[in-house]
Amino acid sequence: MPKHIILDTDPGIDDSLAILLAIASPEIVLDGIISVHGNVSTEQTTKNALSILELAKATHVPVYKGCDLPLVKESLLSPETHGNQGLGYAQLPEPATKPQSAYGSDYLIEEIMSKPGEITLVCVGPLTNIALAIRQEPRIVENVKEVFIMGGAIQQPGNTTAQAEFNTCVDPHAAHIVFHSGMPITLTPLDVTYQCIFTKDDLNRLLKIDSPVTKFIADSTRFYMEFHDEYQGIAGCAINDPLTMALTFMPGICDYQNLVVDVDISSGVGLGNTFADFYNYEKKKPNMKVAMGVRPRVFMELFLERMEKLARGIS
Repeated sequence: MPKHIILDTDPGIDDSLAILLAIASPEIVLDGIISVHGNVSTEQTTKNALSILELAKATHVPVYKGCDLPLVKESLLSPETHGNQGLGYAQLPEPATKPQSAYGSDYLIEEIMSKPGEITLVCVGPLTNIALAIRQEPRIVENVKEVFIMGGAIQQPGNTTAQAEFNTCVDPHAAHIVFHSGMPITLTPLDVTYQCIFTKDDLNRLLKIDSPVTKFIADSTRFYMEFHDEYQGIAGCAINDPLTMALTFMPGICDYQNLVVDVDISSGVGLGNTFADFYNYEKKKPNMKVAMGVRPRVFMELFLERMEKLARGIS
């Protein structure tokens, strides 16, 4: 049976690749997308989500606009990483489709409460919408099937500050609410995603297929690769969000530890730092399963095969 997934996202280059992977994966039914602030404004992430769905011939998937600001701190966008429009050098037409009228967190609550135990939630942006939904309707915690979150850096350096990963850094207070909610969480931190590098050889393999899909991947990831090279000395780019999507149907890509995980919401240099109590000094029950090991080329082969199949179907 395919998994029914709601994707909460801030497209974003690798977010867009996660959307394409979901569309290309028969194990998944993408019930809806909720946009959130992050890589660019929510106005832009909403447009990007609609444009990616149009690119993939998947306009049946509804898009709901979510929060445009973090719960407490000031906004933090990342044009240097994803470009001013969020999709690198890619230029997609203005979407012909429109977002749904319902608000993102309201849609999330309605879906989870009307289908208890059926909805898998995948979160690859700041967790503002999810935290707001928990505050509005705490019962979603016990009625969601499972939650996959791309966020945090446990033993890996941060990619936004020395300690903090971007999604968690943008809205650490929302992450704190979600982490401590009791939801059944699987966390995909930078510890594993930064081992999954999409290389120029991978891109050249996709470009053997002439398709709007492969052109989009090339134009968007070229910007992303330039950022990784300039700022982090990485040849290629880490495609964080597609790995999280893949774990929903192929969990064996990663190895996991059940850990007590928290996020720093104090002011100062540690704000947004995600950390784990590996020795459980405070004798707390683990609050999530954390991917701490990965087979990167197994994942990359899956991703490439799915993108090739999708591209061949869209000319």
